[in-house]
Amino acid sequence: MSAERILYPCYFDAALRRREGRRVARNLAVKSPDTSAIATVLRKMNLPHRLEEHHHPARWVEREGRVVVEWKGSKEDLMRKVATGLSGRRGA
Repeated sequence: MSAERILYPCYFDAALRRREGRRVARNLAVKSPDTSAIATVLRKMNLPHRLEEHHHPARWVEREGRVVVEWKGSKEDLMRKVATGLSGRRGA
């Protein structure tokens, strides 16, 4: 099991449907998330991470980047914690 998890901004985008790439509940999703916002939340959580200039395979036209996080737990738990941080950060 790898200790790295990849997060794309589309996972947290409230404007997207689940089938379009959103992976968190709509009440935790935010409008137009970006890699810098995700990185800020991860920095506050003291999680090692790095930004990469890659795109989500299903959204190859969108050059939104991705964040690679060192995390040994489940990806779902990580996404939920990041989404909570993003929604609290934006005042939603």
